[in-house]
Amino acid sequence: MMHLTIITPDEKVFEGEVSEATFPGANGSFQVLKDHAALVSALTQGTVSYTTKGGKISCVIEKGVVEISNNQMTLLAEKVLG
Repeated sequence: MMHLTIITPDEKVFEGEVSEATFPGANGSFQVLKDHAALVSALTQGTVSYTTKGGKISCVIEKGVVEISNNQMTLLAEKVLG
């Protein structure tokens, strides 16, 4: 499992363990699985989806950035639309 935190300037939208996550990268969507290489990526408006023990969850973000390192993912989004 990996740890995902989704934050906007106003609130912490999600924090918890996930088995995978998909992000709307500036050069196309990409998926992150356990032990993914470290990276920082700009994100465009689009759908972020992730799978928790309870099932698949998705939300739409306005631009942002994600940092991935040591099975920790932090997504800083301007706004989460849904």
